[in-house]
Amino acid sequence: MSRLVDRLRRGFGALRPAPKLALPPALADCRADTPVPFRCNLCGTPNVVAFGELRRESPSCSRCGSTVRFRSIGHLVARELFGADVALPDLPQRPDLRGLGLSDAGAYAKPLADRLGYENTFFHQPPRLDITAIDEARAGRYDFLIASDVFEHVLAPVSRAFVNARRLLKPGGTFVLTVPFGTEGPTREHFPELGDWRIEGEGDERVLVNRTIDGREQRHADLCFHGGDGSTLEMRLFSRDDLLRELRNAGFAHARIAGEAYLPFGIVWPEPWSVPIVARAPA
Repeated sequence: MSRLVDRLRRGFGALRPAPKLALPPALADCRADTPVPFRCNLCGTPNVVAFGELRRESPSCSRCGSTVRFRSIGHLVARELFGADVALPDLPQRPDLRGLGLSDAGAYAKPLADRLGYENTFFHQPPRLDITAIDEARAGRYDFLIASDVFEHVLAPVSRAFVNARRLLKPGGTFVLTVPFGTEGPTREHFPELGDWRIEGEGDERVLVNRTIDGREQRHADLCFHGGDGSTLEMRLFSRDDLLRELRNAGFAHARIAGEAYLPFGIVWPEPWSVPIVARAPA
């Protein structure tokens, strides 16, 4: 069981057997060792990978190490902007198409910056952007925004992040979003009463010590960090329905679950949780 699925099970309780997403006929009956040829749409490298290795967080490109999640983000950005299934190295030079990333992975950030007017930003280093408190000078400037596995780390209330995502976009702009999410129940906030808080301890012994706004002391163990400490602390496990509701409430005109497979780029989503979401700002 993957770490992601394990977190989903612990956050949402015993998940019922999940319905499989509709795989293309070529893969519907594949075994884990069935070879799947694909071209990485981020670096252009041809690959042949076993079907079982095509997973959300498993590196599967022999050159850039891209995962299914990374390739899907690049694919969705290209499809939404150009209406075609185009690899990023094959995109036209369009510096007029402005995009913004929130701590994006280099595997897709670099080819996007090579072809489009794209800027990657960070919470902890320049160029900085805090999605809960954006600079007004950035509002309404971008054709697309990417937030990949970021919003689960944002301090509550997370609704501010969704509202600011929509405010950053031009009319009709595209938001490509990924977060770990489950398919049942409500979003589970791990620390719903955060006030004055800090992390204490080291390694597996770390705890979150919190003083609530009304002065109560709390200690939270069993913390989950995604790739590091500090701002990578998992604050919540989203549910699919709550994600779509947040996007609607933030003013997005349309949002869809983008879990479709695209085999030529090695993109397949065998399970219905934690797949990308694409939303559009009102035109």
